[in-house]
Parts: sequence; structure tokens; C-alpha cells
Amino acid sequence: MSETLTVVLVGCGAISDGWLKAIAGIEDLALVGLVDLDEEVAAKQALKHDLPEVVVGADLKEMLRQTAPVLVFDLTVPAAHADVTVMALEHGCHVLGEKPMADSMDNARRAVEAAERAGRCYAVMQNRRYDPNIRRLRRLIDTGDLGPLTTVNSDFYIGLHVEGFRRHMRHVLLLDMAIHTFDAARLISGADPVSVYCKEWNPSGSWYDHDASAIAIFEMTGGIVYCYRGSWCGEGLMTPWESRWRIIGQEGTATWDGVNGIEAQTPTEVIGYHATLADLAVPNPDPNDRGGGHAGQIRDFVDCVREGRTPETICTDNIKSLAMVFAAIESAEKGLPVAVRW
Repeated sequence: MSETLTVVLVGCGAISDGWLKAIAGIEDLALVGLVDLDEEVAAKQALKHDLPEVVVGADLKEMLRQTAPVLVFDLTVPAAHADVTVMALEHGCHVLGEKPMADSMDNARRAVEAAERAGRCYAVMQNRRYDPNIRRLRRLIDTGDLGPLTTVNSDFYIGLHVEGFRRHMRHVLLLDMAIHTFDAARLISGADPVSVYCKEWNPSGSWYDHDASAIAIFEMTGGIVYCYRGSWCGEGLMTPWESRWRIIGQEGTATWDGVNGIEAQTPTEVIGYHATLADLAVPNPDPNDRGGGHAGQIRDFVDCVREGRTPETICTDNIKSLAMVFAAIESAEKGLPVAVRW
């Protein structure tokens, strides 16, 4: 039997329900502490999830001293991510944190530097990577049947009616949601961002105070152009949360509807204005593909710590996805293309 790894979870809002269920399902992982600025909230989660032995508190530093966990799971608000992560790393803990890794590039870099100093693993939750269908799409691209990629397009249109801070948040779509799609674009394309031009606006009739729609055109390594189109106030014919995708290579095109539907074609012979087209075989689901969403990534992170492997969303890589967000915001504010730096 593997050595039991102990974990403290910080931030006991609604999102913690899924994390706590995942923790309960992982063998040899023991939750020893729940921390929230409102200790009563932490106590309610302990009661709700039948965790009578778990220590609850409002002070992370004291919780780390008292419980000495191996792992910390950070579910706090973005503005607190860097401080929570740095404190946990300095106490010798490995950290898995919710996206985005920080509320600024400076804070993200501070967290990365703390992980390097501590010699500990810090990874970021990017649950879209743990969708079996995005893995099927990536394996299709890996066959080379599409040829070298030239263009990646994604559409994200959701009419999201929410109350609270999001309705009043600047750059709400880019800051709160687009990182999922940007990170997926990096996975699908196998490329990193170079520069971006972004236009943000708030459509007439929007229920948000600030810009809730955006179009961003990224230049990626390898000469790939990635185009993101999105809105959080696009009513009707909504896309899946995973977006809809078109991937174009020199020798063919693939589309993914964001759910199960993946199609691909390649030209066979040019006759007149157009080529005749043949359907390409799309890989079937593979049990070895990453899957399981949040729970799948949590399990994988725990296994990485046990086995000394590097998580796919290690902070030194995931900071590139965050850099896409802040570069897009900078471009929208300046009205000019900007370099993506991390």
C-alpha cells in the first residue's frame, strides 16, 4: 500500500464540493484540514461531507503548522492564489491550485519562483485537458494526417446570467473564462503564443457592466494563427463550454463540436476548382487518455507527487496560458498587437 498523503484544502466555497468528493475517492489520500476566511463556512463543509476528524480554521499559516500536510489544494479567489501558493510552498507542500494561477503576471512569476526555490511541485487546475474527446482530437493531429497545422479557430458563445462580482468585473470573459479555451488551444495546436491582437466590447443589451465579448487573433509558434471568438452574453444556439473548434492543416481539416463529434477530411485529387475529399479515421476513445475532468486531474496530480512525475499543467508551463489572457487584455486596452511574455 502506498504511503498516505495528507492534504489541506483552502477556500471552501461552492467549488470545493467537487474537490472534496474527488479527495474522498482517492486511495491513500487523507484530508486533514479545511481553511476559509470564514471559519463557519469551513465547518459547514466538514459537516456536509461527513468529515468529523478534519481540523477547520481561518488561518492557513496556523493550519500548516498544526497539520503539516504534504499537499495543499488552493480554491481561493484569484487575488489570493499567489499568497496562498507561496506560503504553502515555503512550508514544503506541493500545491494544486484552481485557475487562473494568479491575478497578474508578476504574481504568477512570484509563485513559479517560490516553487523553484522550494523544489516542490506547483500545478494549476485545467480540467478541460481532462476531457477524453480533446485527447482524441490531439491524437488525430498527432497522426500527421492533417499535415503541419496552419490555423486553429474556436468559438465560445454562452448566455451566462449571473449575479455577484462577475456582473461588475472588468474583462470578465477574458479574465474569468477564456483561459480555459486559450489553454485548450495550446494543447490542440501543440504551439505556444507569440503575439496577439484583441478587440473587446460590450454588446448592446448586455447585462454586464463591462466588456463581455472578445475576438483575439494569436500568432503561435510554427506560424500557426489561432483565432478566439467569444461572448458571455450571446443568447441562443449556445456552444458547449468546451467551445467549437476548426483545425486546418496543409493536408486537411478537422472539426470538433466540443462534445463527442470529431470529423476530419483530406483532399485526394484536385478536379477543377475543388479537390475531392476523403474522410479521415478519427481515433476511438482510449482508456489511457486523460479524463475525468476535475477529479481526473486531482488524481493525476496526486500520482505525479507519489511517482516523481511532472504534471502536464506544471506552473512553468501553465503560465504561458495565463500570459495569453493578460496579453489579450493589454492589446484590447491599447488597441494594438502586443507580444505575449511570461
